[in-house]
Amino acid sequence: MRWFWLDRFTEFVSGSHATAVKCISLSEDHLRENFPGYPLMPNTLVAEGMAQCGGLLVSELYQFSELVVLAKFAKVTFDGEARPGDVIRYQAVIEQAKDFGASVVVKGDIAGRPFSEAEVFFARFDADSTEQTKGRVLFNPVDLLGWLRAVGVFDVGVRKDGTRLRVEDYPALPNMRTDPQDF
Repeated sequence: MRWFWLDRFTEFVSGSHATAVKCISLSEDHLRENFPGYPLMPNTLVAEGMAQCGGLLVSELYQFSELVVLAKFAKVTFDGEARPGDVIRYQAVIEQAKDFGASVVVKGDIAGRPFSEAEVFFARFDADSTEQTKGRVLFNPVDLLGWLRAVGVFDVGVRKDGTRLRVEDYPALPNMRTDPQDF
């Protein structure tokens, strides 16, 4: 993942729902370039934040062992503007999960005011399933683990029964005995 469009998770319930926040700061480069003199978070980047929130929730559903690819926005709406100083709260709910992928509804609000909503479908892509990907690494598990830690998935994440999500429970992720500086 090269760009992060959410800052941290505040809630993460395995196989069910998650809440994440994005704090919009004037120091972000894209705000100076989008509308000079009128800093505004582009809706395309808000949509990407929505996809990241839902995508990590779906990826955990498949044990972080496969690539989960944003396949389609079936519907996306925005109401208003997101500006520096605003905090967007994304709430993602898994609507349906199948062997081939999952659909998620993600809603965003700013200070309790509805701001965005999307229906997003993520395709499940087994890296070993096609000839095109044999021998290629589609994602680096160390990078993924670093991102999961940075956004707090293991700080707030729980299973439906309330037990904590632990890195050790995901065989595709590096073992916690790895030097923390690697993350």
